[in-house]
Amino acid sequence: MISMDAGILLTIILAILVVNYLWEQFLDYLNLSHQQARVPSQLQDFVEPETYQKTLAYQKAKTHFGFITSGLGMVLMLVILLSGGFGWLDQWLRTYIEHPMVLALAFFGALFLVSDILGTPFQWYHTFVLEEKFGFNKTTVKTFLLDKIKGYFLAILLGVPLFSLLMYTIMQLGANFWIYFLAVMAVFSLLINMFYTSWILPLFNKLTPLEDGDLKQAIEGYSQHVNFPLDNIFVIDGSKRSQKSNAFFSGLGKKKKIVLYDTLIENHDVEELVSILAHEVGHYKKKHIIQSYVLSILQAALLLFILSLMLNNQQLSMALGGTQWSMHLNLVAFGLLYTPVSKVLGVLFNILSRKNEFEADAYAAATSDGGALMLALKKLSINNLSNLWPHKLFVFFHYSHPPLLQRLRALENLQSATKSQYPG
Repeated sequence: MISMDAGILLTIILAILVVNYLWEQFLDYLNLSHQQARVPSQLQDFVEPETYQKTLAYQKAKTHFGFITSGLGMVLMLVILLSGGFGWLDQWLRTYIEHPMVLALAFFGALFLVSDILGTPFQWYHTFVLEEKFGFNKTTVKTFLLDKIKGYFLAILLGVPLFSLLMYTIMQLGANFWIYFLAVMAVFSLLINMFYTSWILPLFNKLTPLEDGDLKQAIEGYSQHVNFPLDNIFVIDGSKRSQKSNAFFSGLGKKKKIVLYDTLIENHDVEELVSILAHEVGHYKKKHIIQSYVLSILQAALLLFILSLMLNNQQLSMALGGTQWSMHLNLVAFGLLYTPVSKVLGVLFNILSRKNEFEADAYAAATSDGGALMLALKKLSINNLSNLWPHKLFVFFHYSHPPLLQRLRALENLQSATKSQYPG
């Protein structure tokens, strides 16, 4: 990397932060302003006026809350950067810690702790005020606090060893560290995909095997019909935290685990649930899971390679208020400077993800009941008070799934094409 003066680097960092903040606020404002008083024609016979008004109010409340939290976060970051707060923390810790790896762990540990303490009141408000107001919250104070404790536990159990290994490879291998640590990231990501449902998820939720009955028989029948390697079907107690619904499958290789939220089962009939499962199977059949894994590794490779070019630049540490080169200060500076690259990659990944969602919908419509899938999508959107009129620019930058109306239109076109091809 071309050496730059610390002052110039700080100016670039500040410019990136400010431009990104203003752009995101513009997108949020654009999206909120795009809301319409009328119910979409595809949903006029499905949505009660009171429910639609509740949806508009929920989107408005969420956006306004986002304006406040992002604004305060931006002000805090500017104060820290302009006052050299990161450098001050580095110097303060150096009076007690000499070993560079321990120093880095203490530095990021302190940032994590302070960030969590400052963010907790906003998380509390979001959970117990905003989500409560619109009938979503089912989290108790006990669950909220236990989630915090378990989050700390996981950060220590998984984050500390992984970060320590990153520090070790940097100190031992220098600029070539990224090649070896990329292999570590690839294996770690693979293990998380394989064992998330078995090891991590049970720390936060209870997984219960789906009871024998019509739903289980229908799911197993569909899986056999499309040759989907199904291992177990679990019901997760998502209702202990929220009324919102979801479904997913996990695992790699020949055996897969299906996980259905209890709220999903409550709100949908058997045909709809099978169509939702068919959508998830579509991702598997279309190789979207493998595709996402490979692309995530390539993204990690790019990130680590760029980091290797910047890691030894002393001016980066100085830009954050440091008085000497510091590995952890450079990591923070890199994270801030990488923002534009991250944004561009995020847009590209969202474009691909939306394409994959259309393909999974098409697979589900072809192998199950397309009408049931459309009804399920409507219910999911309405029950979750999702935005029915998102602005196209907001969708382009932030949506990993196509908006509801686009998905319904695509499914309707598929049904029309099938009828015209096979009339009567």
